[in-house]
Amino acid sequence: MSLQVVYATQLIERSEGFCENKNRLPYGNFTFVGVRQRPANGKQYFRQWHNARRLVKTPSAGTGKPHRHPVAYNDYIRQAASNYGVDETLIKAIIQVESGFNPNVVSTSNAVGLMQLKASTAGRDAYRMKGRSGQPSSRELKDPAVNIDLGTAYINILQSQQLAGINNPQTLRYATIVSYVNGAGAMLRTFSSDKRVAVNRINQMSPDEFYQHIQKKHPAPQAPRYLWKVTTAYQAMSQ
Repeated sequence: MSLQVVYATQLIERSEGFCENKNRLPYGNFTFVGVRQRPANGKQYFRQWHNARRLVKTPSAGTGKPHRHPVAYNDYIRQAASNYGVDETLIKAIIQVESGFNPNVVSTSNAVGLMQLKASTAGRDAYRMKGRSGQPSSRELKDPAVNIDLGTAYINILQSQQLAGINNPQTLRYATIVSYVNGAGAMLRTFSSDKRVAVNRINQMSPDEFYQHIQKKHPAPQAPRYLWKVTTAYQAMSQ
């Protein structure tokens, strides 16, 4: 039986106790390969761990059915990325961190599915963008095609509306990641209470300066951590 490679960040996060949803790892037995203590610097961490530092998923010993391989969702991701003008790799990285490609995950805050969407917030916004009233049901959000479509629509809303005016594509990606987990308003207020002023200040920064600003200044502890996790997954998937 062939082995599946899973990103190292997942089990490391589980072992360090900061994976927000305990069900995010796929079923099965896991072993570390070449484990060392994680450096505080995210980029240094990525250089040390990428490629050789991986998790290997071994055959499940009756613990349940393994989740579908990420490749199974590529068509949905590719179509959504094309429809909404969103970076395909960013979608995959968010799914990896949010759910580990498990379409049935439901968080304690009732975020559902691959992209961990809340029906009453991101789900409702995506519905409105698509000209629909109301909000998606939990059953709909557990459907991979629907979840990926609505989640990508929500990313488009963030980038084209709430984060409009951010010029550098890498900075916009970082801003999107932070906004996805904790809202665009909270991120922008770390620069200024005036959105226009905040965007101008962001545009005066390099992507690295923006990244470090979020790590040091964002008031929600999960935001800088989430930025690090999704960026690490993004970089690994881009190789």
